[in-house]
Parts: sequence; structure tokens; C-alpha cells
Amino acid sequence: MRKHASPRNRGNLPVPPDPLHWSAERGQAATRPGADQRSSRRLRRRERLRVVANEAIGPYALIRVERGGLEPGIPGQFFMLEAPGRPLPRPMSLCQAPPGELVFLLEAVGPGTRALAATERGDELNVYGPLGNGYRLDVERPLLVGGGIGVAPFPYLSEQLGRPPAILGFRSARHAEAAALVPNAEVVVEPTLVTEPLGDLVTQSYKVLACGPEPMLEALRAIAPDAQLAWEAPMACGYGACYGCSVEIDGVLQRLCVAGPVLEAA
Repeated sequence: MRKHASPRNRGNLPVPPDPLHWSAERGQAATRPGADQRSSRRLRRRERLRVVANEAIGPYALIRVERGGLEPGIPGQFFMLEAPGRPLPRPMSLCQAPPGELVFLLEAVGPGTRALAATERGDELNVYGPLGNGYRLDVERPLLVGGGIGVAPFPYLSEQLGRPPAILGFRSARHAEAAALVPNAEVVVEPTLVTEPLGDLVTQSYKVLACGPEPMLEALRAIAPDAQLAWEAPMACGYGACYGCSVEIDGVLQRLCVAGPVLEAA
């Protein structure tokens, strides 16, 4: 994310060109340092996949689906999952990528996620991805910092980075059961915040890769200006057509599904 930028939904701001009519600009963007490391747009595709298992992890649901012909992409990218009988899909970070499977961790907070959390073995989901931009993996001393369901992409990210240290925060001990998915994790539970044990590690040249609620990300941005932060916004399509996830970045509306969800703080 650019310096001093904070993603927030706004109106009456300049809007970038439509993705279907800015091929020259997209070509320039693809040549930016790290661009090829953060996205895998050529790999994205849509398939109908069978649910292999649905496990409870504290209050969360860990859903395993057959991988089919889909690629797992880069940690921090996301997939659009459409539950049976639901008109709109929901964006979900990939949690794990074992052979032959894609695994998603989710929290049932609305009709769409409740429908996904209620799926059973043998049910079929429409899955589209991988989408968006993930984390840069060329980090010498990574430190994963997550809050709540924001830990969802960390098992896959941790595997790709060689199991670095992590600090994870949760609202209760039951929610903290999800920390078992992330190796080498220090866990804090409210009222303790993830920022409290963070200061010394940042001064030791660790580079923060984070995902969680916006107040946590804002606090991390002040502590670690070069952090990679995964933000959230409502998404309906996942590829920039609907503008439902438009957020303000440096006074310009950007579609988080295209520019992010992972943005760099500096």
C-alpha cells in the first residue's frame, strides 16, 4: 500500500479505467518489481468442485474441496466460493493446499458464509480463482501477524515461507483453537492485542505480513511502515467488474480485488 494510504470506501473520487479497456496500463503494471510474485492471473479458472470434508475448528469451519484443475496460486490470493442455492459467491483466502485439495477456513457471519459452513461431504461448490494479488515471498525475516479469521491464509503462507514465527490474536480461547493450524505461533487473547508483543520483533528487522481487522492493520501500519497488509472489502465478482470492493488509496478509488487484497504499507 502506498505511503499514508488507508483503504476506505469513498464516493466522488477518481476511478481507474475499466479492466477491459486498459490493456496497455495493465501491461505496465505487470512489469513492476514483485508484480509477477504476487499474482497468478493466467492460472485462474472456474470449476464445480466436490466437498471432501467440513471440520469444526473452534467457531470456524475448515472446508476441504477437491482441487480439480485449479491451482492454489500465491498465498494471500483468494477464491470466490458459491454455496448451493446462493446467488452470490463469497471471497475466501486459501488456507491450505495439500495434494489434490483446496482448503478454506471461514467464519459463518451472514447468509453466504452460513451456507458454506453448512455444506457436507459430497456437496458441490462453484469455485473461481486464484484471484487478486498475494504476498511477496522474497522476505528474509518474515513475521506473520493475524487477528481472528484473518489467520485464514497463514497456514499456506507459513508453509511457503518455511514456517516463520507468527503472532496471532483472538477474541476468546475458543476462537484461538484456529492457532493450531499455524506453526511457531505465539497466541494472545483479548484484552491483550497483537501489537503488544510486536515492538521488539520489528526492531529486530523482522518484516511483517499481516491479515486481520482494519483497526489491527492500521495499528500495524504505524509500527511497521513496510508491512504487507491484507485488507478486506465486500466483493461480488472478484475480478474488478462490479466495483463493489472499491476503496480509497491515495485519494483514488481502487478495486481491492484487483489492486489487492495484499497492499504494501510503504
